[in-house]
Amino acid sequence: YAPNLNLIERFWKFFKKKTLYNRYYETFAEFKVACEEFFRNPSKYQRELRSLLTNNFELIG
Repeated sequence: YAPNLNLIERFWKFFKKKTLYNRYYETFAEFKVACEEFFRNPSKYQRELRSLLTNNFELIG
């Protein structure tokens, strides 16, 4: 298993970085709003996601 090769794993890591890391939510409702904002505004992260979610892998061997 190689999570760094799995696109959805990279996406979820990015999502957590943008919504959880160094953040505190007083209530679950605030956390929910932050998650909804992330998914409502994908263009806000377009450049980062484009470079993150590529299939350009380097073969070693």
